[in-house]
Amino acid sequence: MENSNDQQKTNANRLFYGSCFALITTAFSFSIRAGILPQLGEELSLSAEQLGFINSMWFFGFPISMVIGGLIYHKVGGKAIMQFAFFAHALGIILTIYSGSYVGLLISTLLIGLGNGCTEAACNPMIADAYSGTRMSKMMNRFHMWFPGGIVIGSLISKFMTDAGLSWETQIWVIMIPTLIYAYLYFGQAWPKAKVEAAATLSGNLKAMVSPLFIFMIVCMSLTAISEFGPQQWVGLILAKSGAEPMIILALVTGLMAVARYFGGEVVHKFDQTGVLLGSAVLATIGIYLFSTQTGTMAYVAAIFFALGIAYFWPNMIGFIADKIPKSGALGMSIIGAVGMFSSSIFQPIIGGWIDSDKAEAAAAGFTGDELELVSGQATLGTMVAFPAILIVLFTILWFWVKKRKNTDAAEATSGQPVTDY
Repeated sequence: MENSNDQQKTNANRLFYGSCFALITTAFSFSIRAGILPQLGEELSLSAEQLGFINSMWFFGFPISMVIGGLIYHKVGGKAIMQFAFFAHALGIILTIYSGSYVGLLISTLLIGLGNGCTEAACNPMIADAYSGTRMSKMMNRFHMWFPGGIVIGSLISKFMTDAGLSWETQIWVIMIPTLIYAYLYFGQAWPKAKVEAAATLSGNLKAMVSPLFIFMIVCMSLTAISEFGPQQWVGLILAKSGAEPMIILALVTGLMAVARYFGGEVVHKFDQTGVLLGSAVLATIGIYLFSTQTGTMAYVAAIFFALGIAYFWPNMIGFIADKIPKSGALGMSIIGAVGMFSSSIFQPIIGGWIDSDKAEAAAAGFTGDELELVSGQATLGTMVAFPAILIVLFTILWFWVKKRKNTDAAEATSGQPVTDY
């Protein structure tokens, strides 16, 4: 019996390491592709608009495969979803290198996006089923650590290879390294079964997802995602005019996020997911507010608050669903993640509209050049403070909601009582 448990534990850890390399593949596809965009545009004579459409395929494929993966996870199993992820990643990488055309790049980027979404759809529920309690929160945070961590590594690799005069094709081949590693780690492994019986049925998932708490968390997820990805997309462009170095800001934010997520299990153990989410909203609000009011060296202080604020949003929103609404299963985790991605894509043009409007106002007030860019950009960041500020209110409500439910459960607790959703 002991050997069987040890074997099971070894399998869980091997699957976890495979998941980390799959997420590094996602991060590399994000950062290395961003690094080679100028070379791609020049070599294939692509306009900025065409490059934008190529990038959008990455975001488009992601939520599609996340939702489909969540729907079929307990039918086909996480192993089959990751086999498709490997096929999509490998084919997408090869097509990117050899297609040599705009349409080919659209298809290859869509394939990589589908592979990335499958990674989230399969790995989140695997971690939720393989581990429990605080250990599950710890492993979920450490898994998600590899997205910002992989972006830092991928960005450095891309910069080094570009500076060394290496072709963009060679850089794309680098994405194949973590892809092959995760395929090897998954090969021949058995995946864990759902901990909660209702989580393995679509009807059980859907019933749990129409609960008031799940709907409340969907609203929160749309705001946590845009609090993270909204300012990140624009802050470099804005702060470049303030005397701060955008690449250092980016490295500081992603590096701190990776470190914070590494220690995420201990933080969740101390404050619970609700306490961590509330604290994150407060720090993110301070960070974005500082971005909107400070220049020069203070921008780096703002980056520290912002990074520590957004670091725990994504993994703990998914961890909360796994822990507090277990019957929603793989589908619940996938839907929450997809809502985050869709929210990010929907709000981006809205934020762009705010920037245009603020720029027009600043120009009317007589600002020109770099000063115009900075004043209008910071005004837009000031508007974005609303996202995490609303979350402070929502996560305060959530904190009391969960605390009340815990007290009720403690009062009614009997030995052998089945798992219930909040």
